[in-house]
Amino acid sequence: MAAPGKKILTVFGTRPEAIKLAPVILELASRSTSFCVVNAASGQHSDLLYPFIKMFGLQIHHDLAVMQPDQTPAEVCSRVLAMLDPVLESENPDFLLVQGDTTTTLAGALAGFYRRIPVGHVEAGLRSGDEQSPFPEEMNRRVVSRLVAYHFAATNWNRETLLAEGVPDSRIFVTGNPIVQALSTLLDRCTPSVATKALLDATAGSKLIVLTTHRRESFGEVLAANLRVIRAFVERHSDVAVIFPVHPNPKVSRPAFEVLGGIPRIHLTQPLNYEDFIVLLSHSWLIVSDSGGVQEEAPSLGKPVLVIRENTERPEAIAAGGSRLVGGSPDNLAHMLEEVYRDGQWVEGVRKIENPFGRADSAIRIVDALEQILFGERSHEHRQTGATRSAQAL
Repeated sequence: MAAPGKKILTVFGTRPEAIKLAPVILELASRSTSFCVVNAASGQHSDLLYPFIKMFGLQIHHDLAVMQPDQTPAEVCSRVLAMLDPVLESENPDFLLVQGDTTTTLAGALAGFYRRIPVGHVEAGLRSGDEQSPFPEEMNRRVVSRLVAYHFAATNWNRETLLAEGVPDSRIFVTGNPIVQALSTLLDRCTPSVATKALLDATAGSKLIVLTTHRRESFGEVLAANLRVIRAFVERHSDVAVIFPVHPNPKVSRPAFEVLGGIPRIHLTQPLNYEDFIVLLSHSWLIVSDSGGVQEEAPSLGKPVLVIRENTERPEAIAAGGSRLVGGSPDNLAHMLEEVYRDGQWVEGVRKIENPFGRADSAIRIVDALEQILFGERSHEHRQTGATRSAQAL
């Protein structure tokens, strides 16, 4: 192999970004003769991020500390750019990795582009088809695709999207999604906290709906109307219960407590750590969510999802039959909830659906691709043993 020690700098800001990059970071670290990994966190969601970082034994080498009260996406972008640029100057990495579609992802890709550092995009090629939804994530991911040099696409669907946009085939690697690897390892070790176990005990024997909603396009009357539908559904069916980890944004928490507070069999909780959240999802009868991450996690758990959005950038889950797109109408949500309740065949059938987001080897595929990019070859030994090493590290 050529001279080892290529420096890879990862940039992430939110918990979902870190969750999906964790297997990749650990796989890079396991190939220490080839790679040196440096991790930079934007610091915008430290309260949610750092418990997960500690749990996985990751190290943050640079905390950009960009968090400010009530800041706009433009302010986050400008602060990440300003704080990351001197890090790139001092570290001088050979390659920069970003993940997903957040403002941190956009700023990281732009900072790397400005420094002429090749950037790789994990989870490349997602598109909803609507520039305004999800906002600003859809435009973030489109711009990121124009900035980066290499694209690590989760599915062939994503690859075809990138090819249609003019990305050269030689710059696209279909790798699966690292969430499958992270989740499969976590499932073997997750145990609920005392508080989460109490919630599960309180809802035992019920058809448990796990609800998550926090996207900007849901704010206002759409969110409130969906919550009213959920409340009415629970009130009609005495064997249904809901657990709703409420996002701290007042635009979510205020209507959540106004509409659902004090309703029997509806449990409003603080945001959960990731282990507790995965345990909760694994005990659900049905998931109702506007989260892209949940749409990826649910297939690994064999759980059905009603997607309370107008569109989705993850049509693979819809096509496979594991998710159903509700759209923006609360009436649609009410109808689909009743349909799922009356006919249990879909819920049971989802357990048998093959995961459309790949197997638990995405990190190995991504790091193999980095070896090919940076060294011009792939290691047969890494392909054979990388999965075992990554699982042990996790």
